[in-house]
Amino acid sequence: MKSAKILAVSAVLATASYGAGLGKSALHGEYVEARTADVFTGPCFANSEAGLIGELAVMGWRVNKGVVDGVKVDGLAVVGVVRANATLGDIHASAYPVKSVLIVDERANPEQRLALQALAKRMGGDLLQDVVKVLYAPVDLTIDGGSIHAAKATLKAGGLAEITTRAIREGDHICTNEEVWYPPLTKLDHAMPAYAVSHKFQGEGLDTRWSSPDKRSAFLGTFQLND
Repeated sequence: MKSAKILAVSAVLATASYGAGLGKSALHGEYVEARTADVFTGPCFANSEAGLIGELAVMGWRVNKGVVDGVKVDGLAVVGVVRANATLGDIHASAYPVKSVLIVDERANPEQRLALQALAKRMGGDLLQDVVKVLYAPVDLTIDGGSIHAAKATLKAGGLAEITTRAIREGDHICTNEEVWYPPLTKLDHAMPAYAVSHKFQGEGLDTRWSSPDKRSAFLGTFQLND
């Protein structure tokens, strides 16, 4: 049932190394996402979830250093929250239309807030083109562990959104044939699937709130823009 494209993504992610290959870019930083369906799984789990869950997700970007539209945004972060029409990443059903909410780091000045929104829309692509609400909160995103394979991520956007992850362990291999079933929701320089200890959205704008903990439903990684 899986396509060659998904198998290729799995191979690439399995060999990714955290922080490597950034080179000279106009902007680079760290990323985490979680959704309401497993991304690292076997076909039995994936087929049981497709079309039923997985239409909700939280995505977060933290800029380590960089400029967007001439505005310096070092150390600032932005979060995209999406509600799709179907399971995100399912090659057999369209996820559109998609509604989204942006949570912008309240530490940013007015120019930086606009730049962060532009960054999220560029990185999120079609998923973040229909923004129904923009919220402001303190946003903190940290990735610890030295290597992306063993790293732990924490994303907190006030009391609006949260993701905490840990590395996938041997005990998380329930079917013994798990692999990366869905690619990340945004283009990344490097990425690795992770276990979402917590994943929730408690804000307004999408006519729903959720908490989806304890799933193999996260990615963390690095991103860059060269122009």
